[in-house]
Amino acid sequence: MVETLSDAERKTFFAEHPAWSPVEGRDAARAEFRFSDFAEAFAFMTRIAIHADKADHHPEWFNVYNRVEITLTTHDAGGLSERDVALARLIDQAAG
Repeated sequence: MVETLSDAERKTFFAEHPAWSPVEGRDAARAEFRFSDFAEAFAFMTRIAIHADKADHHPEWFNVYNRVEITLTTHDAGGLSERDVALARLIDQAAG
């Protein structure tokens, strides 16, 4: 079973990933990314989707034109877990 992050781990996550912020009313993290156009945003989503599918850990996301909003949480654990930390790290690198 996947465990949620401890308060200290959660604090460290948000400190080390400044693009991400807590979601009010949920144990989740949210970030927004902007790209030059739709094709670039979609390519970013595709890179993340391939990794997420292999890891069997899928983000909640929303895309309009050049903007991608992503929410991370581990539904099986009921909140943020190490799976979200790993996916956030990959997302941050891909958005780089």
